[in-house]
Amino acid sequence: MGNDCGKTNENIYFKCRKEAALYDKRLFSRESAADLLGMSVSSLSDYELGITKVVPVDKVVLMADLYNAPQLKTMYCKHDCPIGECLTVATEIKSIECIVLNLLNTLEEGKMTDVKRQLIKIAASGGISEEDTHSIDDILSYLDRLVVSVSELKLLCTKTKKVMDDL
Repeated sequence: MGNDCGKTNENIYFKCRKEAALYDKRLFSRESAADLLGMSVSSLSDYELGITKVVPVDKVVLMADLYNAPQLKTMYCKHDCPIGECLTVATEIKSIECIVLNLLNTLEEGKMTDVKRQLIKIAASGGISEEDTHSIDDILSYLDRLVVSVSELKLLCTKTKKVMDDL
């Protein structure tokens, strides 16, 4: 079996290994990566080529840790776990500029004030009524955007911190 010969792939597991190989040459070949992960080359190949539709969670954790790719964990939770698919989480690492601009835009004072006002009104009325449905939808949408921005920042910081710790 040759090094990554045959099909090219843009699968997330393949992309993360190749990105990690820029910093750790042992990850360049599928054979070496499989050895470091304690799995067979054919299993890693199946994951990277999308032959295995749902990668076992323990293998995702191993790859995420070895490749310093925390987004593999959130991607797994969001797309492959039936419980996690309803979670609001970031599944890719973006640039710090993009993350900060999105976060600051979400935290814009007028938006935050409006959400606080809506929540105070609902709490003052003693609970969520049927007429609050639209407000609740707006509040949840706002909070989802905030959670994604925070999650993106957390992914980037987790990845960056590991790089700094390894220096």
